[in-house]
Amino acid sequence: MSNFWNLVQNENMKIYRRLATWIMLGFVILIPFGLSALFYIAMNEPESGANWSIMQISSQVLYFLITVFTVVKASEAVAGEFTWGTIKLLLIRPWRRSTILLSKYIATILFALFFSAVGFVMSFLMSVLFFGYAASADSLPASASSPWAYMLELYGLQFISLIVVVTFGFMMSSAFRSSGLAIGLSIFLLLSGQILSGLFALVGKAWVKYVMFLHLDLTSYLNGGSPIPTHETTLGFSIAVLAVYVIIFNIISWTVFCKRDVAA
Repeated sequence: MSNFWNLVQNENMKIYRRLATWIMLGFVILIPFGLSALFYIAMNEPESGANWSIMQISSQVLYFLITVFTVVKASEAVAGEFTWGTIKLLLIRPWRRSTILLSKYIATILFALFFSAVGFVMSFLMSVLFFGYAASADSLPASASSPWAYMLELYGLQFISLIVVVTFGFMMSSAFRSSGLAIGLSIFLLLSGQILSGLFALVGKAWVKYVMFLHLDLTSYLNGGSPIPTHETTLGFSIAVLAVYVIIFNIISWTVFCKRDVAA
């Protein structure tokens, strides 16, 4: 097991030795500052608890960027090895292909988790710096037990959606060896999700509840709503649907990667 985590550590070193990674991290750090400063200038008299509202807005912007950044890393993890010609050097090591792919997947998820944690801390610190700290906020849903609980749930639900999109990008990277295709389709999925959700929601069929696009906006449950207004669903059901898609994406990734001929 320790040898496996050494393999994961090696994948982490590949990620964090790149200048692009630290530029991405710079955006995650600077965006909460920029948004807080912008709203501070725009608001003449900030309402009580404005720090939580700004933190909520920052989370939406940050998670879009973090998802894109993680998809880029996921696509580089597999397709990049073929592009750079390092895949043969990787496979001659005494590791099964499934183990190598698992280490890459875990390193990618850890990357997303680290960036999410940094984004959470920075958005909180910057919102408090500009608007002060308030123990409550009228702008949050009445069902929220506390601002802290609401924000943790908000970030957690967005992280689940991130995992789904990133796993899709990881699958595309493994199946087609093309980082550009993986990044492009993943961003398309991310951007067009709400549009496709609106179109599918108009279909009055039971199978609509099992379409992945419609469950990516898990945060709608926090406001007492549902990602599919025309169909009755629960948070547990939506997470279960997304979990099935993640499993399917991973099965495809492992199957294609483990059976692929790289002799050419």
